[in-house]
Amino acid sequence: MKRILIIEDNTDVRENMAEILELANYEILQAEDGKVGVELAQKHHPDLIICDIMMPVLDGYGVIHLLGKNPETASIPFIFLTAKSERMDFRKGMEMGADDYITKPFDDIELLNAIESRLKKNELLKVGYSKNITGLNKFFDEARRVEELKKLSSDRRIKSYKKKEVIFSEGTNPVYLYFLSKGKVKVSRSHEYGKDLITTLHKEGDFFGYIPLLENKNYDETAEALEDSEICLIPKEDFLSLMYDNMGVMKTFVKLLSDNVQEKERQLVNLAYSSVRKRVANALVDLQERFENNKDKNFSISISREDLANMVGTATESLIRTLSDFKAEKLIELKGSNITLVDYEKLKKLKA
Repeated sequence: MKRILIIEDNTDVRENMAEILELANYEILQAEDGKVGVELAQKHHPDLIICDIMMPVLDGYGVIHLLGKNPETASIPFIFLTAKSERMDFRKGMEMGADDYITKPFDDIELLNAIESRLKKNELLKVGYSKNITGLNKFFDEARRVEELKKLSSDRRIKSYKKKEVIFSEGTNPVYLYFLSKGKVKVSRSHEYGKDLITTLHKEGDFFGYIPLLENKNYDETAEALEDSEICLIPKEDFLSLMYDNMGVMKTFVKLLSDNVQEKERQLVNLAYSSVRKRVANALVDLQERFENNKDKNFSISISREDLANMVGTATESLIRTLSDFKAEKLIELKGSNITLVDYEKLKKLKA
Protein backbone atom coordinates (compact mmCIF):
# COMPACT_ATOMS: atom_id res chain seq x y z
CA MET A 1 0.00 0.00 0.00
CA LYS A 2 1.42 3.37 -1.05
CA ARG A 3 1.82 5.97 1.70
CA ILE A 4 0.90 9.60 0.98
CA LEU A 5 1.61 12.59 3.19
CA ILE A 6 -0.87 15.49 2.99
CA ILE A 7 0.42 18.83 4.32
CA GLU A 8 -2.47 21.32 4.42
CA ASP A 9 -3.49 23.81 7.10
CA ASN A 10 -7.17 23.87 6.05
CA THR A 11 -8.72 21.05 8.06
CA ASP A 12 -11.71 20.56 5.74
CA VAL A 13 -9.54 20.35 2.61
CA ARG A 14 -7.01 18.05 4.28
CA GLU A 15 -9.57 15.63 5.68
CA ASN A 16 -11.55 15.59 2.43
CA MET A 17 -8.42 14.62 0.49
CA ALA A 18 -7.53 12.00 3.10
CA GLU A 19 -10.99 10.43 2.80
CA ILE A 20 -10.82 10.28 -0.99
CA LEU A 21 -7.35 8.72 -0.98
CA GLU A 22 -8.12 6.20 1.75
CA LEU A 23 -11.07 5.00 -0.34
CA ALA A 24 -8.59 4.57 -3.20
CA ASN A 25 -6.53 2.27 -0.93
CA TYR A 26 -3.73 4.66 -0.01
CA GLU A 27 -2.25 4.91 3.48
CA ILE A 28 -2.52 8.55 4.58
CA LEU A 29 -0.44 10.74 6.88
CA GLN A 30 -1.74 14.21 7.73
CA ALA A 31 0.08 17.36 8.81
CA GLU A 32 -1.57 20.69 9.69
CA ASP A 33 1.52 22.79 8.92
CA GLY A 34 4.87 22.57 7.18
CA LYS A 35 6.94 21.92 10.32
CA VAL A 36 4.88 18.86 11.25
CA GLY A 37 4.94 17.78 7.61
CA VAL A 38 8.75 17.80 7.45
CA GLU A 39 8.94 15.79 10.68
CA LEU A 40 6.50 13.17 9.34
CA ALA A 41 8.32 12.96 5.99
CA GLN A 42 11.68 12.42 7.67
CA LYS A 43 10.25 9.78 10.01
CA HIS A 44 8.00 7.80 7.64
CA HIS A 45 9.48 8.40 4.13
CA PRO A 46 6.15 8.50 2.26
CA ASP A 47 5.86 7.48 -1.39
CA LEU A 48 4.43 10.91 -2.32
CA ILE A 49 3.82 14.30 -0.69
CA ILE A 50 0.94 16.69 -1.41
CA CYS A 51 1.69 20.11 0.06
CA ASP A 52 -0.12 23.44 0.21
CA ILE A 53 1.97 26.52 -0.53
CA MET A 54 0.56 29.09 1.88
CA MET A 55 0.67 27.74 5.46
CA PRO A 56 1.54 28.98 8.96
CA VAL A 57 4.76 28.07 10.81
CA LEU A 58 6.50 26.79 7.66
CA ASP A 59 5.16 27.31 4.14
CA GLY A 60 5.40 24.92 1.18
CA TYR A 61 8.63 26.49 -0.08
CA GLY A 62 10.27 25.85 3.28
CA VAL A 63 9.05 22.25 3.24
CA ILE A 64 10.48 21.42 -0.17
CA HIS A 65 13.72 23.24 0.65
CA LEU A 66 14.30 21.27 3.86
CA LEU A 67 13.32 17.93 2.32
CA GLY A 68 15.55 18.60 -0.69
CA LYS A 69 18.60 18.96 1.58
CA ASN A 70 18.09 15.47 3.04
CA PRO A 71 19.17 12.63 0.67
CA GLU A 72 16.56 10.31 2.21
CA THR A 73 13.66 12.65 1.35
CA ALA A 74 14.97 14.60 -1.66
CA SER A 75 13.68 12.07 -4.21
CA ILE A 76 10.12 11.75 -2.82
CA PRO A 77 7.63 12.91 -5.51
CA PHE A 78 6.22 16.28 -4.47
CA ILE A 79 2.94 17.83 -5.61
CA PHE A 80 2.06 21.42 -4.71
CA LEU A 81 -1.49 22.59 -4.04
CA THR A 82 -2.04 26.10 -5.36
CA ALA A 83 -4.96 28.48 -5.78
CA LYS A 84 -5.51 30.02 -9.21
CA SER A 85 -4.39 33.37 -7.84
CA GLU A 86 -1.04 31.86 -6.88
CA ARG A 87 0.27 30.91 -10.34
CA MET A 88 3.55 32.77 -9.81
CA ASP A 89 3.93 30.92 -6.50
CA PHE A 90 3.44 27.67 -8.38
CA ARG A 91 6.19 28.56 -10.87
CA LYS A 92 8.58 29.28 -8.02
CA GLY A 93 7.72 25.93 -6.43
CA MET A 94 8.42 24.02 -9.64
CA GLU A 95 11.78 25.76 -9.95
CA MET A 96 12.59 24.58 -6.41
CA GLY A 97 12.01 20.95 -7.38
CA ALA A 98 8.28 20.17 -7.18
CA ASP A 99 7.21 17.44 -9.61
CA ASP A 100 3.65 18.63 -10.27
CA TYR A 101 0.87 20.88 -9.01
CA ILE A 102 -2.89 20.75 -8.52
CA THR A 103 -4.96 23.92 -8.70
CA LYS A 104 -7.68 24.51 -6.11
CA PRO A 105 -10.55 23.81 -6.34
CA PHE A 106 -10.08 20.31 -7.79
CA ASP A 107 -12.34 17.25 -8.13
CA ASP A 108 -11.75 13.67 -7.01
CA ILE A 109 -10.72 12.39 -10.46
CA GLU A 110 -8.21 15.20 -10.99
CA LEU A 111 -6.59 14.46 -7.63
CA LEU A 112 -6.41 10.69 -8.20
CA ASN A 113 -5.10 11.04 -11.77
CA ALA A 114 -2.32 13.39 -10.67
CA ILE A 115 -1.22 11.02 -7.89
CA GLU A 116 -1.40 7.85 -10.01
CA SER A 117 0.52 9.51 -12.84
CA ARG A 118 3.28 10.77 -10.55
CA LEU A 119 3.62 7.44 -8.71
CA LYS A 120 3.79 5.55 -12.00
CA LYS A 121 6.55 7.81 -13.32
CA ASN A 122 8.44 7.48 -10.07
CA GLU A 123 8.28 3.68 -10.22
CA LEU A 124 9.78 3.77 -13.71
CA LEU A 125 12.64 5.89 -12.47
CA LYS A 126 13.32 3.75 -9.41
CA VAL A 127 14.26 0.81 -11.63
CA GLY A 128 17.91 -0.16 -11.27
CA TYR A 129 19.98 0.22 -14.43
CA SER A 130 23.07 -1.88 -15.07
CA LYS A 131 26.23 0.08 -15.87
CA ASN A 132 26.57 -1.17 -19.45
CA ILE A 133 25.27 -0.16 -22.87
CA THR A 134 22.12 -2.28 -22.40
CA GLY A 135 21.34 -0.55 -19.10
CA LEU A 136 22.04 2.86 -20.63
CA ASN A 137 19.67 2.20 -23.53
CA LYS A 138 17.02 0.96 -21.09
CA PHE A 139 17.33 4.17 -19.08
CA PHE A 140 16.93 6.31 -22.21
CA ASP A 141 13.92 4.26 -23.34
CA GLU A 142 12.23 4.79 -19.95
CA ALA A 143 13.15 8.48 -19.86
CA ARG A 144 11.58 9.06 -23.29
CA ARG A 145 8.25 7.90 -21.85
CA VAL A 146 8.23 11.09 -19.75
CA GLU A 147 6.43 13.88 -21.59
CA GLU A 148 9.21 16.46 -21.27
CA LEU A 149 11.83 14.06 -22.64
CA LYS A 150 10.17 12.65 -25.74
CA LYS A 151 12.75 14.39 -27.95
CA LEU A 152 15.70 12.45 -26.52
CA SER A 153 17.74 10.68 -29.19
CA SER A 154 16.63 7.12 -29.86
CA ASP A 155 20.09 6.09 -31.08
CA ARG A 156 23.48 6.90 -29.58
CA ARG A 157 26.67 6.54 -31.58
CA ILE A 158 29.36 4.17 -30.27
CA LYS A 159 32.86 5.15 -31.36
CA SER A 160 35.99 2.99 -31.19
CA TYR A 161 39.26 4.49 -29.92
CA LYS A 162 42.70 2.94 -30.29
CA LYS A 163 45.16 2.74 -27.40
CA LYS A 164 46.65 6.22 -26.69
CA GLU A 165 44.06 7.92 -28.92
CA VAL A 166 42.83 11.23 -27.49
CA ILE A 167 39.09 11.44 -26.80
CA PHE A 168 39.02 15.11 -25.85
CA SER A 169 41.72 17.69 -25.10
CA GLU A 170 42.24 20.57 -22.70
CA GLY A 171 40.83 23.82 -24.07
CA THR A 172 38.34 22.24 -26.49
CA ASN A 173 34.59 22.80 -26.37
CA PRO A 174 32.51 19.88 -24.99
CA VAL A 175 29.77 18.48 -27.23
CA TYR A 176 29.23 15.01 -25.71
CA LEU A 177 28.77 13.15 -22.46
CA TYR A 178 30.90 10.00 -22.69
CA PHE A 179 29.94 6.51 -21.49
CA LEU A 180 32.72 3.92 -21.46
CA SER A 181 31.25 0.71 -22.83
CA LYS A 182 34.52 -1.20 -23.24
CA GLY A 183 38.14 -0.58 -22.27
CA LYS A 184 39.90 1.88 -19.96
CA VAL A 185 40.38 5.65 -20.17
CA LYS A 186 42.69 8.01 -18.29
CA VAL A 187 41.88 11.65 -17.65
CA SER A 188 44.86 13.90 -16.94
CA ARG A 189 45.67 17.53 -16.36
CA SER A 190 48.88 19.21 -17.50
CA HIS A 191 51.10 20.98 -14.99
CA GLU A 192 52.74 24.33 -15.66
CA TYR A 193 56.13 22.58 -15.73
CA GLY A 194 55.06 20.17 -18.44
CA LYS A 195 54.18 17.17 -16.28
CA ASP A 196 50.79 15.46 -16.51
CA LEU A 197 48.76 14.42 -13.46
CA ILE A 198 46.25 11.62 -13.98
CA THR A 199 43.15 12.75 -12.12
CA THR A 200 40.92 9.75 -12.92
CA LEU A 201 41.05 6.27 -14.41
CA HIS A 202 37.74 5.16 -15.89
CA LYS A 203 36.52 1.59 -16.26
CA GLU A 204 33.64 0.08 -18.21
CA GLY A 205 30.33 1.54 -17.04
CA ASP A 206 31.71 5.00 -16.19
CA PHE A 207 30.39 8.32 -17.45
CA PHE A 208 32.94 11.09 -17.90
CA GLY A 209 33.25 14.60 -19.31
CA TYR A 210 30.08 15.93 -17.70
CA ILE A 211 31.44 18.70 -15.45
CA PRO A 212 32.36 21.03 -18.37
CA LEU A 213 28.90 20.41 -19.86
CA LEU A 214 27.25 21.48 -16.59
CA GLU A 215 29.53 24.49 -16.18
CA ASN A 216 29.34 25.45 -19.87
CA LYS A 217 33.10 25.80 -20.21
CA ASN A 218 35.96 24.22 -22.15
CA TYR A 219 37.67 21.06 -20.95
CA ASP A 220 40.48 21.64 -18.45
CA GLU A 221 41.62 18.00 -18.76
CA THR A 222 42.55 15.55 -21.50
CA ALA A 223 41.02 12.08 -21.89
CA GLU A 224 42.97 9.31 -23.60
CA ALA A 225 42.30 5.61 -24.18
CA LEU A 226 44.58 3.40 -22.07
CA GLU A 227 43.69 0.46 -24.29
CA ASP A 228 41.45 -0.14 -27.30
CA SER A 229 38.06 1.14 -26.13
CA GLU A 230 34.45 1.63 -27.20
CA ILE A 231 32.66 4.78 -26.02
CA CYS A 232 29.03 5.80 -26.34
CA LEU A 233 28.68 9.46 -27.32
CA ILE A 234 25.63 11.13 -25.73
CA PRO A 235 24.87 14.51 -27.36
CA LYS A 236 25.13 17.58 -25.15
CA GLU A 237 21.48 18.42 -25.82
CA ASP A 238 20.33 15.04 -24.47
CA PHE A 239 22.50 15.40 -21.38
CA LEU A 240 21.12 18.86 -20.58
CA SER A 241 17.54 17.65 -21.11
CA LEU A 242 18.11 14.80 -18.66
CA MET A 243 19.53 17.23 -16.12
CA TYR A 244 17.03 20.08 -16.40
CA ASP A 245 13.74 19.05 -18.03
CA ASN A 246 12.32 16.65 -15.42
CA MET A 247 13.21 16.56 -11.73
CA GLY A 248 12.46 12.85 -11.26
CA VAL A 249 14.56 11.77 -14.24
CA MET A 250 17.37 14.08 -13.15
CA LYS A 251 17.53 12.47 -9.70
CA THR A 252 17.81 9.00 -11.28
CA PHE A 253 20.38 10.17 -13.83
CA VAL A 254 22.57 11.80 -11.18
CA LYS A 255 22.79 8.44 -9.38
CA LEU A 256 24.21 6.94 -12.58
CA LEU A 257 26.70 9.80 -12.96
CA SER A 258 27.91 10.29 -9.42
CA ASP A 259 30.21 7.28 -8.83
CA ASN A 260 33.43 9.20 -9.42
CA VAL A 261 32.86 12.29 -7.24
CA GLN A 262 33.95 10.76 -3.92
CA GLU A 263 36.86 9.01 -5.63
CA LYS A 264 38.24 12.32 -6.89
CA GLU A 265 37.91 13.85 -3.43
CA ARG A 266 39.80 10.92 -1.88
CA GLN A 267 42.53 11.23 -4.48
CA LEU A 268 43.05 14.93 -3.80
CA VAL A 269 43.29 14.36 -0.04
CA ASN A 270 45.70 11.50 -0.67
CA LEU A 271 47.92 13.68 -2.86
CA ALA A 272 48.00 16.43 -0.26
CA TYR A 273 48.76 14.44 2.89
CA SER A 274 50.32 11.05 2.06
CA SER A 275 53.93 9.99 1.52
CA VAL A 276 54.99 8.66 -1.90
CA ARG A 277 55.02 5.12 -0.46
CA LYS A 278 51.45 5.45 0.79
CA ARG A 279 50.31 7.11 -2.43
CA VAL A 280 51.73 4.32 -4.60
CA ALA A 281 50.09 1.66 -2.39
CA ASN A 282 46.85 3.62 -2.53
CA ALA A 283 46.98 3.79 -6.33
CA LEU A 284 47.64 0.06 -6.70
CA VAL A 285 44.84 -0.89 -4.31
CA ASP A 286 42.47 1.53 -6.06
CA LEU A 287 43.31 -0.07 -9.41
CA GLN A 288 42.48 -3.52 -8.09
CA GLU A 289 39.25 -2.33 -6.43
CA ARG A 290 38.25 -0.56 -9.62
CA PHE A 291 39.07 -3.23 -12.18
CA GLU A 292 38.91 -6.55 -10.29
CA ASN A 293 36.04 -7.53 -7.98
CA ASN A 294 37.74 -10.66 -6.62
CA LYS A 295 40.14 -9.42 -3.92
CA ASP A 296 41.49 -12.96 -3.34
CA LYS A 297 42.79 -13.11 -6.88
CA ASN A 298 46.20 -11.66 -7.74
CA PHE A 299 45.39 -8.60 -9.82
CA SER A 300 47.57 -7.64 -12.78
CA ILE A 301 47.54 -4.51 -14.89
CA SER A 302 49.73 -3.26 -17.71
CA ILE A 303 50.40 0.41 -17.14
CA SER A 304 53.42 2.53 -18.03
CA ARG A 305 55.58 3.79 -15.18
CA GLU A 306 55.00 7.34 -16.42
CA ASP A 307 51.21 6.96 -16.34
CA LEU A 308 51.31 5.45 -12.86
CA ALA A 309 53.64 8.21 -11.66
CA ASN A 310 51.25 10.82 -13.05
CA MET A 311 48.38 9.09 -11.29
CA VAL A 312 50.29 9.10 -8.00
CA GLY A 313 51.58 12.64 -8.48
CA THR A 314 55.31 11.94 -8.20
CA ALA A 315 58.42 11.73 -10.37
CA THR A 316 58.82 8.58 -12.44
CA GLU A 317 62.15 7.86 -10.73
CA SER A 318 60.50 7.99 -7.28
CA LEU A 319 57.75 5.66 -8.45
CA ILE A 320 60.25 3.12 -9.85
CA ARG A 321 62.19 3.10 -6.54
CA THR A 322 58.96 2.56 -4.58
CA LEU A 323 57.86 -0.28 -6.86
CA SER A 324 61.26 -1.90 -6.40
CA ASP A 325 60.83 -1.66 -2.62
CA PHE A 326 57.36 -3.24 -2.87
CA LYS A 327 58.80 -6.05 -4.99
CA ALA A 328 61.55 -6.71 -2.43
CA GLU A 329 58.87 -6.82 0.29
CA LYS A 330 56.94 -9.38 -1.80
CA LEU A 331 53.94 -7.07 -2.11
CA ILE A 332 54.00 -7.03 -5.92
CA GLU A 333 55.63 -8.70 -8.90
CA LEU A 334 57.00 -6.81 -11.88
CA LYS A 335 57.37 -8.01 -15.46
CA GLY A 336 57.87 -5.33 -18.10
CA SER A 337 55.06 -2.84 -17.81
CA ASN A 338 52.92 -5.42 -16.00
CA ILE A 339 52.35 -5.07 -12.24
CA THR A 340 50.82 -7.94 -10.24
CA LEU A 341 49.54 -7.39 -6.71
CA VAL A 342 50.74 -10.31 -4.57
CA ASP A 343 49.61 -9.11 -1.13
CA TYR A 344 46.53 -6.91 -1.47
CA GLU A 345 45.86 -6.80 2.29
CA LYS A 346 49.32 -5.50 3.21
CA LEU A 347 49.16 -2.89 0.47
CA LYS A 348 45.77 -1.82 1.72
CA LYS A 349 47.12 -1.35 5.25
CA LEU A 350 49.79 0.94 3.84
CA LYS A 351 46.97 3.29 2.75
CA ALA A 352 46.05 4.19 6.33
